[in-house]
Amino acid sequence: MFDFVSFIPRAVMQGAPLLFGSTGETLTEKSGNLNLGIPGIMYMGAISGVIGAFFYESSLPSAEALVPALAVLIPFLSTLLGSLLMGLIYCFLTVTLRANQNVTGLALTTFGVGFGNFFGGSLVKLSGSDMPYLALSATSNCFRRALPFAENAGWFGRVFLSYGFLAYLGVAIALVAAHILRRTRVGLHLRAVGESPATADAAGINVGRYKYAATCIGSMVAGLGGLYYVMDYASGIWSNNGFGDRGWLSIALVIFTIWRPNIGVLASILFGGLYILHMYIPSGMNLAIKEIYKMLPYVVTIIVLVITSMRNKRENQPPASLGVAYFREER
Repeated sequence: MFDFVSFIPRAVMQGAPLLFGSTGETLTEKSGNLNLGIPGIMYMGAISGVIGAFFYESSLPSAEALVPALAVLIPFLSTLLGSLLMGLIYCFLTVTLRANQNVTGLALTTFGVGFGNFFGGSLVKLSGSDMPYLALSATSNCFRRALPFAENAGWFGRVFLSYGFLAYLGVAIALVAAHILRRTRVGLHLRAVGESPATADAAGINVGRYKYAATCIGSMVAGLGGLYYVMDYASGIWSNNGFGDRGWLSIALVIFTIWRPNIGVLASILFGGLYILHMYIPSGMNLAIKEIYKMLPYVVTIIVLVITSMRNKRENQPPASLGVAYFREER
């Protein structure tokens, strides 16, 4: 029989980085900015957290001197700072200088991956490891610490209570973002900027400020996805190019969720489950069948894009000014 009790927690852990990335990109796109740099931003968030954790662990006289609060706070703040910097670069180029958003996003992805690989390799050499990876197990244990009573709650504890705090934070951020977008004046203004910046500007809304704020906050949220992957999912192991294509799947998830972060909670678990489904479906010794199962997330992504293009309802469409630079003098 299919082991759902084992499958669901792994699907949640696999989908949590996608949830952070899709929530951050949704906030960004609601302002009219199409940020294809999310994969690079998530990578930058991951390596920034690794740098903070590495230098904190290196400064300790012994492993027993590690303070759990600092072991969490330092990488957390480092990740926010690194991903915020990427968001500011994107905004400066696309909002202030009005550069092409697609080109800027792709450039940020290339830059983020290159930056991460360079400093990741450098940290591996500084650690003196003979292996091509860096292990931060002490910091990872602080991030992965589950609720104390989860083990005694049976299947309920394994399915709902066995995750580190970042997984719950991702769900909370997604739900808060959905509430802000749909139920608050700030969300209304943000959606107005994304739909028609000229109209929003005429109504007295500061278009540039909203674009900067949404993109930078979205970048920081996406960066936390990279931190989660390294510190929680990968157990504190950093290896160059180990992040995979989760950043691109996060962007596809935005379309799948119809630009609604609350739907992204379940959608990320679905995509995370598809990512590991090949490990749970018997395929015997036929490796070709297993490779076909590995294609499921990408096949579903293509199907979603086709279905999305056929939608006729306006509320299911992307913001009208998505990817278009705003020139106030043309208003």
